[in-house]
Amino acid sequence: MAYLLGVQEFYGHCMRVTPEVLIPRAETELLVDTALHLLRGRPGARVLELGTGSGCIAIALALARRDLLIVASDRSPAALQVARDNCCRLGISLHLLAGDWYAPVRGLFDLIISNPPYIAAGDRHLAQLTFEPRAALTDGDDGLSALCTIVAGAGERLAPGGRLLVEHGYDQGAAVRRLMREHGFSWARTLRDLAGRERACLGASDLGAASTGSMM
Repeated sequence: MAYLLGVQEFYGHCMRVTPEVLIPRAETELLVDTALHLLRGRPGARVLELGTGSGCIAIALALARRDLLIVASDRSPAALQVARDNCCRLGISLHLLAGDWYAPVRGLFDLIISNPPYIAAGDRHLAQLTFEPRAALTDGDDGLSALCTIVAGAGERLAPGGRLLVEHGYDQGAAVRRLMREHGFSWARTLRDLAGRERACLGASDLGAASTGSMM
């Protein structure tokens, strides 16, 4: 229905969607809520969103916090065009980069955020999602390869006290926490959505910064 209408509401905003991008889900609003909490009292913070798709997460953050410097990347030119259209419609400006995950990105960030493809190729739910771009849903394997790439590359791109926030599948919380520990994160915690399902993982690579309470 969202593709037929050409729009989908996300975080109170009407986002344009096409078959080239994932339809925004209400569950993903948890990432925006958490990010805004993390960034309170940090004017001008730098945020990187990986795999932005329609741009809904980055745009929701930009509309809530006009002072943020937000960079968003995606490897799909068609998806980036949808994100650009949404930026124009909603009157904001993002730094949109074309490329695979971190490839086009330079600099350090206070927050890295992503809702990557995490559905395993054999997951029964995948058969029900035939209208959405498959590459935005699954890695064609166990659902963890994109998450592993994001976690592995985050440490060298996070500023001191920075955080990594990723959405994952309902049964992947323990695996993502393990990935973060294996890649040098000092702590990782799982966040639950409104339905009580494990939905996202928040990690820090700087234990000293975490102990100061400078971010959640």
